[in-house]
Amino acid sequence: MEGTIFSLIPAVVMLVLVLITRKVLLSLGVGIIVGALFIHDFNILNSVKEIWSVFYGIFVSEGSINTGDLQLIGFLLLLGVMTAFLQASGGSKAFGDWMISKIKTRRGAQLMAPIFGLIIFIDDYFNALAVGQIARPITDRYKISRAKLAYYIDSTSAPITVISPISSWGAYLIGVIGSLVVVVGLQPLEAFVKMIPYNLYAIGAILLVFLVAYFDINFGPMKKHEDKALQTGEVIPSDKAVPGDLSDTFSPSKKGRVYHLIVPIVALLVTTVGFMLITGANASGDTVTLLSIFENTNVNFSLFIGGIVAVVIAFVLYVTQRNQNATTGRVFMEGIKAMLPAIYILLLAWVIGSIISTLQTGEYLAGVVETANISTGFLPLILFIISGFMALATGTSWGTFGIMLPIAANIMAVADPTLMLPSLAAVLAGAVFGDHVSPISDTTVLSSTGAGANHIDHVLTQLPYALVVAIASSIGYLIIGLTNLLFVGLIVTLVLIVAFAVIMKKVSNN
Repeated sequence: MEGTIFSLIPAVVMLVLVLITRKVLLSLGVGIIVGALFIHDFNILNSVKEIWSVFYGIFVSEGSINTGDLQLIGFLLLLGVMTAFLQASGGSKAFGDWMISKIKTRRGAQLMAPIFGLIIFIDDYFNALAVGQIARPITDRYKISRAKLAYYIDSTSAPITVISPISSWGAYLIGVIGSLVVVVGLQPLEAFVKMIPYNLYAIGAILLVFLVAYFDINFGPMKKHEDKALQTGEVIPSDKAVPGDLSDTFSPSKKGRVYHLIVPIVALLVTTVGFMLITGANASGDTVTLLSIFENTNVNFSLFIGGIVAVVIAFVLYVTQRNQNATTGRVFMEGIKAMLPAIYILLLAWVIGSIISTLQTGEYLAGVVETANISTGFLPLILFIISGFMALATGTSWGTFGIMLPIAANIMAVADPTLMLPSLAAVLAGAVFGDHVSPISDTTVLSSTGAGANHIDHVLTQLPYALVVAIASSIGYLIIGLTNLLFVGLIVTLVLIVAFAVIMKKVSNN
């Protein structure tokens, strides 16, 4: 069943179950079982072996320990421990009190999160987890739901990194498109920069985030979460699992100071960025440039080291307080326990991603594009849609890039080289959109983790906003494909998003 239409069934089953049951672990588990059965023609024993092999492969690959995945898991555990110390020390409460004196309005609190999201553009993982730690104390104080904070984080992290040449995504993409843009006579970096305005979804998502934050636009499931937060002060559902939430575990120390939060987080930021630069430079060989550093940097290792330093500092600041409200051992263990739901989701997402890859779901969708007899003017739109569905089904933007970019380039090199850049950008845009609406995307998992939001709540509340931008972007790509006029397609996309925001603001007011 590999590489056929049947390869879509496990992903579809999983997505339908998520929407019906809202139980992500159950849905992922069923998707994994169905996928394994499809791979081995419903041979139960071989299917069980397949699932074990994939799960084992997360930790050990080709006889060697898979340090990258383990370092990311380790960082999540460290993040939970750091958060626990920030909560127990009173640092989070003190920071919230201090920010209340600086940010006077709920609008200011909402704008803070996406602004930080744009500033921390070097990596989407780092962005999602760091912004959540910084913004959460203040958004909680202004009764902004965690679901909305997760939306702000998720809809600025990937969109800004995918259009930034100086980022882990930018460096990767420049490397991928290097040999693809020769046909149009462009250098890789030059082509990447020229593709930026064609990335309609990324630009539109960032625009909508700021419109939503400034005008407090709430619709769909998000409105329910925001109304409840405003009316009751409950920013997270009391009956749902929320990764990293320790609000009811510790009574914050009354001796907490702002520096109890600021110092560990600054240490996390500085150490992580520093090690990203160091590991990237060491792996760049004789020619070290800023671009080569980000292309070769070891993000997971850098996050892990940054997490260790931050936890050590948070621990020292906590133990130097007298009369702690909780023992350090309890704080440590509660921090680890709080992060386990996010790690369970991430592990199962990796497993089903590998199984879907074995089923060649991506290759099947790519083949649909290659074999379809479609007018070249419609190809940017088609590539956007197919890339979006591929990322939704597989949970990986980078995997979608790797499959779809060469296909898009090869098609356009023959069909219409003038549409090469719009088509490549449409692949990037579609992959980010699919990433945003996929419950198995690692960046979606990390965004809900960073915000301290229930994962499925985040997926469902972000979905309507992502669809608005995707629909507007689709119209923009259709215009660009038929007219080859970037300016017209971009302006129409942005105008449609603004118009929708205005309409929804009026509707929500009524």
